[in-house]
Formats: sequence, C-alpha cells, structure tokens
Amino acid sequence: DQQAVIEIIERDLGMTCLPLTLRAGQKVRKAVIPAAGFGTRLFPASKATKKELFPIIDRDGIAKPAILLIVEEALDAGIEEVIIIVQEQDLEAFRTFFHVQVSIENYNKLPRHFQEYARRILEIGRHVRFVVQPIQEGFGHAVYCAREAVGNEPFLLMLGDHIYRSDSGQSCARQLVEAYNTHGISVLGLRRTPEGQIANFGTATGIWLEEGRLLNVTEFAEKPTLDYARSNLRVAGLPEDEYLTVFGQYIIKPQIFDYLEEHIRNNVRERGEFQLTSALDRLRQEDGFLGLMIDGQRYDIGLPEYYLETLGTFSQK
Repeated sequence: DQQAVIEIIERDLGMTCLPLTLRAGQKVRKAVIPAAGFGTRLFPASKATKKELFPIIDRDGIAKPAILLIVEEALDAGIEEVIIIVQEQDLEAFRTFFHVQVSIENYNKLPRHFQEYARRILEIGRHVRFVVQPIQEGFGHAVYCAREAVGNEPFLLMLGDHIYRSDSGQSCARQLVEAYNTHGISVLGLRRTPEGQIANFGTATGIWLEEGRLLNVTEFAEKPTLDYARSNLRVAGLPEDEYLTVFGQYIIKPQIFDYLEEHIRNNVRERGEFQLTSALDRLRQEDGFLGLMIDGQRYDIGLPEYYLETLGTFSQK
C-alpha cells in the first residue's frame, strides 16, 4: 500500500516521496540493579551483610531489606523482570532471600500477616534473576555485565544503595517510565541539591523544555568540584547555591552497552574504573537525553550518616 501511494503521488502530483514507517516504541520491561559493591564506607557492617540487605522500616511497619524496597518500586512501575548484579560470593544470600521459603518451623512461628508476606516475597522472586559481576571494575562495568540479560531494549537502571518515596500517586520509577513512553528518549531522574552535597553525586545541566519539570540535558558531570559546577553546571531558575543531581533512577536505551564495551575493550578508565557517566554523555550527544524532576524523595544508605537519617525518616513519609 505504501509503495502504491508513493507511485500515485509522484505520477499524478509530481511530488517526491520518502517512505516513512511508524512502529510502536519499545516497552520498558526490564530493570537493572547493581549490587556488587563492597560497601567500603559502611565497613564493618558491610562485612557481615551486603548493604543492599540492610534493614529499613517501611510505612507498613515491616522491616525490609533495602533491595526488596527497590525491587518493589520497579515492579510497581510495570517492570516484568528485575536483574540484580551481584558478586559470586553474595549470590547465595540474594537467591535465598528471593527464591527460598523460610523453614517450616520458622514459618509456623510467624504471625499470619508475616506468613502472607513470606509468600509474597517468593512471588516477587519470580520476577528476579541474577547476573554475576566477576570482578569489581566500576559502575559502568557492573551495568555492562547485564548486557546479555537485557538484550536490545531500553531498561530501567536503579542504584542498589538508594531507596525512593514518591510524593504523588505515582511511584518515582513509574514517573520515569511514563516520560520515556511519551518522548522516546533516554531519561534520568533529577532532584535539586545544595551545592555543599554535589561532590557526592552525579550532576547534570541543560535547558528547560518544561520549566521546572523536564530538562534537555547538555552535560553530565560525575561528582564535580564546586569550582567546576559554578562555572559549567548552573541551571536557569535555580538559586546560585543549588544544582540538579542524579536521583538514582534512569531509563537508558541499549546503545549504552556498545559504548561501555568500547571503553572496556580499550581500557578507558576514570579514577581507575569503568564509569557510566562518560557513556551516558556519549548517548546524550548521539541520541539525546532528558532529565525529569522527580516528584518524590531519594534516600541514600551508602554512608553511615545517610543510613541513619533514612532509618529515622523513611517510615514517616
């Protein structure tokens, strides 16, 4: 039909045609959660158990490991499969939590609502699979390890040491998914951050497409110095002492794996490791990247003082 229309228009109207085929955009079906780091800043607690398994009291009063809260966030956004990147020696602990029921003796000791939750964890576990990162070579390397599991489709990336709480009826991850579905461009969550804290976070700048809500990202910087941020990372409309930092959630097109593979093959390292930020910036240059101001809060558990603050406030939000 397309070719027939082209022939008619060119013959009868003398106009030149170009074929255009519209296809539905790829759905975001998979999430990646890197959880293979050692947790140096939380030592010696991180020697006893992974920081992603540290307990957090949720609003329902249930003590949950942080990784469960992150997985629940992903599933609430419509994700069908969650890929967790782990070290070989930690694989059994994560598998046991998501795929193995507690012993019948302990199960019978649980109150009924905890028995129900024990069954729910196994249901959640049906959506969870694991990929081993054989050596810890940086955040970008961890993400690259998920290449085969993700395949050629966009994916939700969530940090393993952040948990999230929406301030609206939509989870933070779902806000990102809907932004991607609308625009078809890789997108990351952003939040306003005082300049005294930006040395701990990735930072972005750009031009507003929707004032205070949607940003066309023009640069990424990983944990910038204040001097660099003041010269290069200011965003219109923000106070001079505030910047936009990465919220800890991204939706990324699969081209990112090609860039990461190139860095790994050519041993392109930053601060001794394969980082994600430079690959994100290349994807931005070649395909575009949006930043969405998330209507919600992130809670960092990667530092002792942040973990303590999270314990005191997360269940109250």
